[in-house]
Amino acid sequence: MSDSIGFQPAAVQLCYENVNGSCIQTPYSPVLQVILYMAFGTGVVLAVLGNLLVMISILHFRQLHSPANFLIASLACADFLVGATVMPFSMVRSVESCWYFGNSYCKLHTTFDVAFCYTSLLHLCFISIDRYIAVTDPLTYPTKFTFSVSGLCIALSWTITMTYSGSVFYTGVNADGLEELVSALTCVGGCQIAVNQNWVLIDFLLFFIPSLIMIILYSKIFLVAKVQARKIENTGSTGDSSDSYKARVSKRERKAAKTLGIAVIAFMISWLPYSLDTLIDAFLGFITPAYVYEICCWFAYYNSAVNPLIYGFFYPWFRKAIKLIVTGKVLEHGSSTMSLFSEQE
Repeated sequence: MSDSIGFQPAAVQLCYENVNGSCIQTPYSPVLQVILYMAFGTGVVLAVLGNLLVMISILHFRQLHSPANFLIASLACADFLVGATVMPFSMVRSVESCWYFGNSYCKLHTTFDVAFCYTSLLHLCFISIDRYIAVTDPLTYPTKFTFSVSGLCIALSWTITMTYSGSVFYTGVNADGLEELVSALTCVGGCQIAVNQNWVLIDFLLFFIPSLIMIILYSKIFLVAKVQARKIENTGSTGDSSDSYKARVSKRERKAAKTLGIAVIAFMISWLPYSLDTLIDAFLGFITPAYVYEICCWFAYYNSAVNPLIYGFFYPWFRKAIKLIVTGKVLEHGSSTMSLFSEQE
């Protein structure tokens, strides 16, 4: 009797009181909860509203209708969906340490999480190919990267990633050989998906290989851009009109490549800690503390909020488009034909 009284876990909180098999809740203090909700909530708002503005800008203004920009709009769609379907639910799970949205959405949430991540990665990879062609051969680029090619890249990015993610998590192959771990993790109010070493390694390669391709392409892009800039400086203002036009085109494509290169770097910095953590964790017996995993997750999630900020900082046309959207001028008749570019762009 004394043992049962002395060691009664009175302080233990459950995700679902009076439910057998409920997960144990380990909540933060009220003050820290408010701080975390504000920090995570800011990321959600930026991801949803920021990417929505990117999509509206590109789809509404005809001047922005180009194969490359449609790729950017589709990338923004993936980031928007992370902000709308993944981050809010992860926010509650991270702060409350419980999953209140059912087992069905737990699996769908994980599927969306992985799929939209790889969708963004494939988009960035295709964009790097697009930028490489644009910078190395700007005059014939429009005939090489057409709307059809852009549409094919978009279709492949979404189809491959959704099929891969859905098939892995809905067939359960991700947990083969981890039956004991899955049994230990299973409780009411939990949403922890176990992934075995084979699939963790595949996931890492799916992250590493496109990232390596992008690093190689952008390295070549900046080398070519440096040579082009030096040629233009040497030519000066003595060239004819065709040289002047080629110089303006080259400058514009180099600027776009620089901006999108920064977006690629931001993506890799954001997702590398999570990718390395999951890879190492799978081979060391899943020993990563929960808070370390959460930090890596949210570092990756915040990438979906970063891209619109990059566009806003480097693209004057995006800032002008936002102003037109926010002030309601986008609703005026003929607003889709407004010019968003200055003479220097």
